[in-house]
Amino acid sequence: MLLLLAVLGAGPARADLRMCNMTGSRIGIALGYRDSGGWVTEGWWNLSAKGCETLLKGALAARYYYVFAVDYDRGGEWSGRSLMCTRDREFTIRGVEDCLARGYDRNGFFEVDTGEQKSWTIQLTDPGRAGP
Repeated sequence: MLLLLAVLGAGPARADLRMCNMTGSRIGIALGYRDSGGWVTEGWWNLSAKGCETLLKGALAARYYYVFAVDYDRGGEWSGRSLMCTRDREFTIRGVEDCLARGYDRNGFFEVDTGEQKSWTIQLTDPGRAGP
């Protein structure tokens, strides 16, 4: 299992939530957050090695976001303690309760504290290596 090494920082130009893959592998990203209707998880964004992608466009509406990522090439994952629902193919899932009973997988997501910024970039790095 890969260790979590996320470098977090406010993005300079646009008001978006962005993810940058600073590894040499292709990775898949699932995102969890709370909106006006409650908890929602979405996935999968596929990021190429050294690639970036905007996950949510516009000013951030929440302080905390949750990420679960898998390394497609070498195996392993970036995970945390916040349990949320996922599935193997593209998904948008409302609610984080009873994942298995509702036919979904359950994975641990790591928390990202944006500090109430309106724009944020998350960088995933290989274990033991600092981000740029």
